[in-house]
Amino acid sequence: MNWLISANSKIYEHASSFEHHSFIDWRQGQTHYEIGDTVYIYCTTPIQSIRYQCRVSKIGMPFENIRDDREYWKDESEYSKALQGKFVRLDLTNQIESLNLSLQALKAQGLKSAPQGPMRLQGDVLHYVQTHFTNIDNDDFFPEIIDSNIDVFEGLKKQITVNKYERSSIARAKCIEFHGCVCSLCSFDFERTYGDVGKNFIHVHHVKPLYTIGENYRIDYEQDLIPVCPNCHAMLHKKVNDKELSLEQLKECIEERDEV
Repeated sequence: MNWLISANSKIYEHASSFEHHSFIDWRQGQTHYEIGDTVYIYCTTPIQSIRYQCRVSKIGMPFENIRDDREYWKDESEYSKALQGKFVRLDLTNQIESLNLSLQALKAQGLKSAPQGPMRLQGDVLHYVQTHFTNIDNDDFFPEIIDSNIDVFEGLKKQITVNKYERSSIARAKCIEFHGCVCSLCSFDFERTYGDVGKNFIHVHHVKPLYTIGENYRIDYEQDLIPVCPNCHAMLHKKVNDKELSLEQLKECIEERDEV
């Protein structure tokens, strides 16, 4: 069975909860989930798009058996309301940020309205969601930066390696929600320069190198990621004396050139 449920990021921080634990214990209510069901999560305003794909791994769990996720609730009163009834465990299987899964696109495929509660996905809408639930669109943001350190042709400079957070479509979305799309270093604004074609285009950069933070590190989408233009992003990953430039060092380079 395939389901569509709704989530409000203003009430609960789903992205961080999934990132830190890879699952969420969700209130089951009267919905008859079965283990192995696929659940798509639609994020409400201002996102208005399907972002997560999950698999049901447990059903009918009492409150005593779920993990305490109080830290992800932005509203304490809503957290208290959630501690009732049975719960279902949703294991994250995929996540995406794509205009193809926006409310407008879904309505064009036959979805009548934004989901207010759990609903079954079937027919043309289900086929459309399954077909478009792919991160391939994210390559539009990193067309020349891929996870590779090999020379493609003799004399060609090595391609830059970016970490999983910088390539993640959800990481991009959470970073932009907080910081906007203007480069944090040189203030370049793609939409201002190119109009609609540049709208929402930006790279993201992880402030702390992953090799310095350990396996158990828990990402903070607001503090650890910043928006940068592709030029600044490339310079941040360029090694000088076997070390990448810090934000402060690159800012100094930019300021020095502005003064010339």
